[in-house]
Order: sequence, then structure tokens, then C-alpha cells
Amino acid sequence: MNSPTSASARILRQPTRVWAVAFACVVAFMGIGLVDPILPAIAKELAATPTQTELLFTSYLAITGLAMLVTSWVSSRIGARWTLLFGLGLIVVFALLAALSGSVDAVIGFRAGWGLGNALFISTALATIVGAASGGSSAAIVLYEAALGLGIAVGPLLGGVLGTISWRGPFFGVAVLMAIALVAIAVLLGPDASERRPTRLSAPIRALGDPGLATLAVTALFYNIGFFTLLAWTPFALPATFSALDLGVTFFGWGLAVALTSVWVAPLLTARLPRSLVLIIVLPLLAVDLAVAGLLATVTGALIACVVVGGLFLGVLNTVLTESVMEATDLPRTVASSAYSAVRFLGGAAAPPLAAAVAAATGSTAIPFFLGAGSVLLATAVLVIRRRALRRIDGPQPDRSTEAEAIVVGDAG
Repeated sequence: MNSPTSASARILRQPTRVWAVAFACVVAFMGIGLVDPILPAIAKELAATPTQTELLFTSYLAITGLAMLVTSWVSSRIGARWTLLFGLGLIVVFALLAALSGSVDAVIGFRAGWGLGNALFISTALATIVGAASGGSSAAIVLYEAALGLGIAVGPLLGGVLGTISWRGPFFGVAVLMAIALVAIAVLLGPDASERRPTRLSAPIRALGDPGLATLAVTALFYNIGFFTLLAWTPFALPATFSALDLGVTFFGWGLAVALTSVWVAPLLTARLPRSLVLIIVLPLLAVDLAVAGLLATVTGALIACVVVGGLFLGVLNTVLTESVMEATDLPRTVASSAYSAVRFLGGAAAPPLAAAVAAATGSTAIPFFLGAGSVLLATAVLVIRRRALRRIDGPQPDRSTEAEAIVVGDAG
């Protein structure tokens, strides 16, 4: 395996088209945490309950997950470039519509449309970066996860800053940034050069029959329940006196932690330990962090610390899970990515309203964190029980030239 230092150096030596897609990824991932700081403001301004407000995450993530099942079919027919542009265009349109909405139901609906654009963009962006980046798939995936972490970090901060003006501000901000990303992709990515190999519409569903990929998908489903419990419920668990900017700064620290461990700590661990063992070690640590957040939910400083520390674990898990999916099967990367992402996003979609409903039923802001911890422990149990199905992700890394040929299928157009 390569050293973490050499892997980090390879990340910086990328073609212009890779940086264009990476920039667009940063902006796309802003959308995940963008609404975090303005959730209380939306609830207040639009007279919505916490459960209704959490549906802003659910509609976005559920449609993202379901749409993932068709993204490989779309991109293998119209090419990566047009799929990326179409996805970015949808995000621009629906972000603007959300900004102009007058009811929480309308915002929820437009977030669903946003999720459709997000699905088209995200799955194709990962395959495009992996196919076009220099230095092999590991360096490309670290770059992708770094974009994810940076986007998740900047999203809440931008949401907090613009949210001090109006809850509509963050939506307008994303529309503008996504329009810039669209232009960057159109100008810098260039036309698709590879031969297109159309995939079957049923390919992602059939892909879940692969034991290794199915194991990782189910693991990610339970893991994402913990992930989005921390992300979506914390704004309601923190004191009502917290402003949008306060929440933005809190989750900026969280996202920065995600980015740092994605880029530096995850490669360090996987260079020394099998990927499956890294996951089995770090998942319980995240569960402990969520449990401590539940125990100390009424202590503001402690809860903020748990959020940031949780980001450290999430960065490692995101990168290692993504690397594992790319190595778990001989299936085309877009097919594997679409199948895996569909399942994991559905887990994320379930978490926010479930957390709000449980809190409303029990009258406790702490119980959702314990629920998230339990779900992450279930993810660990799946990995331990099914570890034999993951031998491929722990085996020797393939030759880089062979790997590059395997990656560039219909996904890269």
C-alpha cells in the first residue's frame, strides 16, 4: 500500500477537469448541511413543527436515494458531462423555488426536486473523478471525500451567515454557487471522450445481490441513521437562544473535522489496517460519541464537543466505506455507487423525522441520540457477522493501469 504522505501529494496533482468537478462537489455537498442552522428559523417563520421541519432533510435524502437507482442508466446513455449539467441545473431551479416559497410544505417539495438533481450529480461526479483523476482510485476517493467534508463544513457556516438575514438567504446562495459550478463544468470538463456502454435500468437493484456490496449497503443504512441524527437533530437539542450563526459555526467545526480525517487520518489507518477492521473499530467509537451526546444533551458545551468529535469519526467512516464500495465488486463503478448510495441515503432520510417523533413522544431531547447510537452499533454487528463477504476489500490493491480501465465504463461517458 502507498504511504499517507504520497497519497496526499497525489491529491494535488490533478487535471483541471477533476478540480472543476471537485469544486461542484463542494457546492453540492453544501446542500446537505445548509439548512441545519435555519431549521429553528424555518419552524418559527413558517409555523412548522420540528417533525415537519425535519422533513426538509427527508424529502431531499429520500428522493436522492431513490433517484440513485436510475442515475447509472441515465449517465450511460447521455454521458457524464450532460448528466452532471442536468443535475446541477435542477439544483439551481429547485433551490430558487425553495427560496421563493411561502409554506413549509412547498419548501419540502422543492427540496425533493433538489434531491433529484443531487442524485444525478453526486453519483456521476464520483465516477467522473475516479475515472479522470491521476494517482489511482484511492487518491481520487480521498479528493472526493475532502470535497464532501469541505462542503459539509462550509454549508452550515454559509447557512448561518445568510440565515441571519433571512431563512431564504441560504437557498438563494446555493442557487448562485451552483450556477457558477454549472458554468465551470460546462467549460472545463470537456466533451465525453470514452465509448458509452449503456447499463440496464435494473442494474443497481441486481447489484445488491452481490454479498459484499449488500453488506456495505446495509451497514451504511444503519450508519447513516446515526450520521443524520447528529446532523439534523442537534439544532433542536441545542438551546433555543442559539442563533443561525451560532449553529453555523458549530457545524462548521463539525464539517471541518469530517474533512480533516477524510484526507489525512483515513489513509493513515487503511495503510496499516484492513479496511473492514478500520470500520469495525471506528463505528463503535461513533456510537459511544452519540451515547455521550445523549447523556449530556442538556450541557451545551459538552453537546457541541460531541458534535465536533463525531465529525472526526464520520470523516474516517465516509472515506473507508466509499473506498470499500469501489473495491467490493467487479461491477461498473456507477452501478455499485448507485446501488450503495440508494440504500444509505434512505437510512439518512429516515433519521431526522424519526428523531423528532421520538423526542416528541418521550419529551426528551436526549433519546434520539441514544437511538442513533443503537443504529450505529447495528451497523457494526452487520460488519462483524458478514465480514467474510468483505475479504475482497481487504485484499491486495489491483494494478493501477488495470484499475483505471475497469473504472472508465459507461459512468465516464
